[in-house]
Amino acid sequence: MVLEKQVFLFLNIAHNSMKQRLTETFRNGGFQLSPEQFLVMDTLWDEGVLTQQQIADITMRDKNSIVKLIDGLESRDLVRRVSNPDDRRQNLIEVTPYSLSVREKINALAYESVYGILGDIPQKDLSTFVRVLTLMEKNMDPASDLKALAEKYPTKKNNNG
Repeated sequence: MVLEKQVFLFLNIAHNSMKQRLTETFRNGGFQLSPEQFLVMDTLWDEGVLTQQQIADITMRDKNSIVKLIDGLESRDLVRRVSNPDDRRQNLIEVTPYSLSVREKINALAYESVYGILGDIPQKDLSTFVRVLTLMEKNMDPASDLKALAEKYPTKKNNNG
């Protein structure tokens, strides 16, 4: 198999496996939460009340997919929509008291999953992997700056993890 074909095949397989593993970890921990929904929750927990467009921008997703994710989160009492007092055409998304009460448990499950996936891969290899993914993204979108995005919205390490 040609190396280039392996890269895309293996990335796709790894991506799907990671999503499945995280979903199973959440389910086994008592939460019906997809990786995409977790990303929205993590963003809201870190950034506070946001518009749907802001969430879409931060998570690099289209607004329509964010609406569907928020619908699912709202049905689980994790977020609620409130009208923006400055622009009634716009919804603000805020976390609920329930989501704040389960935040640590959900984050612990996410870290458990991530650490299980990363296993004993040396930091040097992980750094190389991130650098290569960044270069691939730059090749697809020259305006993309994943490093700046990561610095703007850093992952905050949970003390339990």
